[in-house]
Amino acid sequence: MGKTVVSGAFDNISSRDIRLLQEVSREAPLHMLLWSDNAITKLTGAPPKFPLPERQYYMDAVRFVDSIEVVDTVVEASILPVTSDVDTWVVSEKDHSPEKARFCKIKEINYKVIPETQLDGFPLLAENKINRTDTKKIIVTGCYDWLHTGHIRFFEEVSELGDLYVGLGNDANIEQLKGEGHPLFKEDERRYMVQSIKFVTEALINRGDGLLDVVPELERIKPDIYAVNEDGHTEGKRQLCKDHNMEYVLLKRTPAPGLQRRESTALRGF
Repeated sequence: MGKTVVSGAFDNISSRDIRLLQEVSREAPLHMLLWSDNAITKLTGAPPKFPLPERQYYMDAVRFVDSIEVVDTVVEASILPVTSDVDTWVVSEKDHSPEKARFCKIKEINYKVIPETQLDGFPLLAENKINRTDTKKIIVTGCYDWLHTGHIRFFEEVSELGDLYVGLGNDANIEQLKGEGHPLFKEDERRYMVQSIKFVTEALINRGDGLLDVVPELERIKPDIYAVNEDGHTEGKRQLCKDHNMEYVLLKRTPAPGLQRRESTALRGF
């Protein structure tokens, strides 16, 4: 059986991109043809915002992506750069073109267009349990307003300790803590993006307020560990762990090997 593929730069990832990947993966394992920096520059006349190693690291962490193939030669967006073993090319309605349909007909490749309405909303995703003998539950908290590779690397490191639960600040609390204009993305969208990462067991929206907004969720999750990076450390969190018999784990903020450090503030522009 041939591969079901999507093809593109996948630069500056949006929730719409992730929704497309989810919908494609419902019917078959998804094989991604990821354009190299050189291919993007030649095709568009400008380099990508995020270099290939970073885009590839991000895409490899998305639970809907089965495999990735980097392609260096992209003649034009309407031509699939790789056709060997390809059974189906899937595109969103926004990216559909008659030229792509014609190309697939000539190459005898199935061509499927996902309607834009099918990509609406942010469905709740099932828990992403990782088979392990260690049954510890780990909680981390944050805004995660612009999900980037720094967040993903943190999730990856923390998930090595056990099943990872991510508590996201609710919209009202984030605005109260950070001011008007925050968060940039609403809570349902932020939760969806976090839950799409394969290292995350469950993403949830904290019902509390203040810096310790996760308190109402602790009774249900009953975590063994509360993990934070050095930027997120407060003595209040350390005391919370003492009060709830949780281990407090403080990690250094380091990017994945070969990647640069990312901060949501810089990506958002405020």
